[in-house]
Parts: sequence; C-alpha cells; structure tokens
Amino acid sequence: MSFCLNPICPAPQNPSHLDICQTCGFALRLKNRYRAIKVIGRGGFGRTLLAVDEAQPLKPCCVIKQFLPQPENLANTEKAFDLFKEEVLRLRDVGKHPNIPDLFGYCSQQGYQYLIQEFIDGRDLAQELTEDGAFSELKIRQLLEELLPVVQFIHDLQIIHRDIKPANIIRRQSDQSLFLVDLGAAKQTTGTALAQTGTVIGSAEYVSPEQSHGKAVFASDIYSLGATCIHLLTGMSPFDLYNSHEGLWVWQEYLPQPVSRSLASVLNKMLSDAPSKRYASAIQVSADTSFWDSYDTTSS
Repeated sequence: MSFCLNPICPAPQNPSHLDICQTCGFALRLKNRYRAIKVIGRGGFGRTLLAVDEAQPLKPCCVIKQFLPQPENLANTEKAFDLFKEEVLRLRDVGKHPNIPDLFGYCSQQGYQYLIQEFIDGRDLAQELTEDGAFSELKIRQLLEELLPVVQFIHDLQIIHRDIKPANIIRRQSDQSLFLVDLGAAKQTTGTALAQTGTVIGSAEYVSPEQSHGKAVFASDIYSLGATCIHLLTGMSPFDLYNSHEGLWVWQEYLPQPVSRSLASVLNKMLSDAPSKRYASAIQVSADTSFWDSYDTTSS
C-alpha cells in the first residue's frame, strides 16, 4: 500500500506498485525512493508517516516528517520554511547521539518540505503505560539513568527540547533502549536568548511555569522529565497531581506502590516551580550520588 503525500488528497490510499496517486496525481515516492505507507502522528506543525526506503535491497522502514504549518502557528510561508531549516540543522547535530533518531535527509517536493529519519520500532512510554500499567521505581530509575545523558547532550548543543513527555520517549523493541524523539518544538539558544520571551510551546501537562510564559530555560526540560516520571509512576495526569490551592505536588498520595524517599526527593526537586530551586542541568541530577547510591534494586 502507498499513502499519498498530498495532505488534501481525498483518497490517499493507493496500490503499492503505483508511483503517481490515482486520485490527485501527486508523486507517491519522496526523492524517488521513500514510499509512505501510513500516517503515524499529527501535530500543530505537520504530520509523521511511516515509510519504506525502496532504494535499499531489504526496503527498511523509515519515518517521513511532512512540515504542514497551521495558520495559527505561523504567520507566513517564509517563516515556516525558516523553522524547517532550523529543525534540519538541529537534527543534523543531535542525531549523532545513539539514543536520538538519525537524520537521513531532507528535501522539498511539490511545494512541501520533508525530513527523513530513522524509524525506531517500539512503543512510546504513553503506550507502555496504557498497556502495562504504572511504572515501578526501578523502571523510573532506569529511565532517568538512560535519558539524563541524552538531555545533557542536547543541552550541550545549546538546544532546549521543550516537549519532553511520555509520547516522545520510545522504547526500542529489539534491545529495550530508550530514544528521545520529536525535536520539532526544540529551541536553539545561546547567551541572552535565554532571557528573551519566545513562543509558548510544548504539551501543557508537562510544561514548567516559566516555559508556559515563553521563558524556557535548560531547567525547563528537567521539569518536563520530572512530570513525565510522576505520570508514569501514578498513571495520572500531572494536572491532577498538583494542589494549586496549596502550591504543592501531591503525586505521592496517588502511587500504586510507595517509592523511596531518595527518589521522591529528586523528583520533587526536578519539579520545583522556581528554576533556581530546581536542578539546573541533567548532569546535576546524575551527580546526586545520594539518589543513586541509596537505592536497593531488590525493593522494586
């Protein structure tokens, strides 16, 4: 089966042997090699399609990201193209990390811009939570141990992810490795740019107070990772785990099974409202030796 790349095609499904859409006449192969199969994701800035690379003998799967800016997100086509180019530059660098999907290429075709990336065959953590239930403390500690170096790698490149959440973390089926995906909301920043108000972006449940006001900093990603952890531990939305009247996190009251004081302390610090009271970087979390040394892995 081929899926038409024309976002307004009324009948996008086509037989796999065709190269031109039988409904709208759009080319069915990107760069004459990547054939889309189905849509696997949508967002405010585009859609993601599962595809195959027909230029390789085994026709491995890959991902096509089609940039489709919506009027409420972007002022004009020129701005859209600028953002697309910025994402290409980010992915070119961050894709060098083994736990971030590699960038295979980018192009424009028939009026639309595309990224082609490595396909990670597995479940995202939102799916894993739905199918397997709340995470144990051991799984959360393993998640942090694996993802904190990835977040630090991004930050070292002066990039703020701005959309860390369970749906953007994929566990690869073959080896259970975790991958951080979707840098479409990421922000390249240096020096004084951190102090400038920018676009409010990200998923509201996981966004820090300063990011919700367009003031994302590196510690904003630490907050989002912390919110991801308490969601996975409880199975509840972070919105429901915060007492806004008291200004306190109450996530521990909703745990299916208790966690150690050391993990609770680390997560609460990651979730501090004020960035100055939060871990400033992923490496600071990793360096908190009381967190890593005090846990008996047989207890969870």
